[in-house]
Parts: sequence; structure tokens; C-alpha cells
Amino acid sequence: MRCEKETMLLYAVTDRAWTGERTLYQQVECALKGGVTCVQLREKDLPEAEFLAEAREIGALCRSYGVPFIINDNVEIALACGADGVHVGQSDMEAGRVRAAVGQNMMVGVSAQTVEEALAAQRAGADYLGVGAVFATSTKLDAEAVSHQTLKDICAAVDIPVTAIGGINQDNILELSGTGIDGVALVSAIFGAKDIEGRCRVLKELARRAAGI
Repeated sequence: MRCEKETMLLYAVTDRAWTGERTLYQQVECALKGGVTCVQLREKDLPEAEFLAEAREIGALCRSYGVPFIINDNVEIALACGADGVHVGQSDMEAGRVRAAVGQNMMVGVSAQTVEEALAAQRAGADYLGVGAVFATSTKLDAEAVSHQTLKDICAAVDIPVTAIGGINQDNILELSGTGIDGVALVSAIFGAKDIEGRCRVLKELARRAAGI
């Protein structure tokens, strides 16, 4: 399944560490109202049954807004809930095996930190790449840093959309201008905001500028 570049513009990645007064569902709806172009549900510690129930609920919400819904690192859940895609890291299931498992009608996203990893993912059938961490991040403490030159090199080397991830916020997003990215993937910059909807509107405009749109 091909991924349109526009889908990558403002890519929201959930993190229940930021839930407080609002549920994750409510937070995602605020992000959708604010104009996010893709939502990835990331749950590392939730029991499978709860993960599946949540995925079905949030997936239905995303569909009501016409926004693609991605599952992080769980092919079985992605298939069971009818997600639009699944995203895997370098230490997760290999991209070619993921493609074989989900078929051609589901988006496959792959994390990459080098040109070699990016090209290998593209050859294996990835529809888009998540490249980072482009800035220091507290969301994923083991994330390896990716220089802006490497990011630029990856964007030039592949034919599939690239979204930058890792420590991106409204203060540094424009530093990515000219790298060739198609968008940004954000966690705390979205879900750590008091006004998620308003923050997303600001971030989307900045993402357009960073992507040269």
C-alpha cells in the first residue's frame, strides 16, 4: 500500500504517560481536531486484550476523521483491529516479514537511522520511514541520535516518504528545513500540551514550512 507524502506531515504517536485529566481517546480526538495527518498507537506494556480493545476504539475514531491509523510493533493487533498500517523498529520484526504477514493493503512503516537501513527497508517493502532521533528525546531513552546531514542523505536516497522523529517541538522544528523530510512525528510536543488541538494547529503550519510545502 503506497503512503502519500501528505500522510506524514503531522504524525502523532501516542504515549499514555501524558494522560491525566483526559483519556487517551480524548487526547487523540483533540489531536485529530487540530489536524494531525496520521495517528500511531504505541503501547508497550498494555495486556493484549486491552490493547486490542483500545486499538479498535481509537481506530474507529481515526476513521471517522479520515486519518490513517497505525499500530506500533504488533502485527497481530494491527491485523485484528483492521488498522491502516503497522510500524516496526530495527529490533522488531524485519520489514519483509511484516509485509508478508500483512499483505499489500496495509501500510508498513520502518524506523531507520542510516542510509543503509533506509534502503534495506525500502527494498523490503516499507511504505514510509521514521528517521531519528533527530534531537535529544525523553520519550525513548535508548534512541540513537541521527545527524541532520544523515537525515538529509536518507531523504535523498529513498523514494518513499520520510518523517523525522525524536525530540521535535515547536521551538526546533524549523531547524529541519531543507533536509527533505515530508513531515514530523511527535509525542510529547502534542500529547504533553494543555491545549492539544491548538498546539496541533501551530505544529502543522510549522511542519509545512519545515517540509517546504
